[in-house]
Amino acid sequence: MKNKKMKIARIECDLSQEKLADQVGVTRQTIGMIEAGNYNPTLNLCIAICKALNKTLDDLFWEVNHDVHEK
Repeated sequence: MKNKKMKIARIECDLSQEKLADQVGVTRQTIGMIEAGNYNPTLNLCIAICKALNKTLDDLFWEVNHDVHEK
C-alpha cells in the first residue's frame, strides 16, 4: 500500500527523497520504496522519518479503521 501521507509530508517540508534519506541515514531508493509501498521500514526508521518530517507515527504510518466503533 502506498504511503501517500509520508510523501505529502515530505513535500510540505520541501524535502526531496534524497534530502530526507540523508537526514535519516538511508538511501533515496529506500525512501522511494517506502512511499511506493514496496518496503516495510523498521520502527526505528519510521521514528526517524517522523522526527525529520515533524509528524507522529499515527500521522504517517498507522492506518486508522473508523468502522470499528460504528455498529
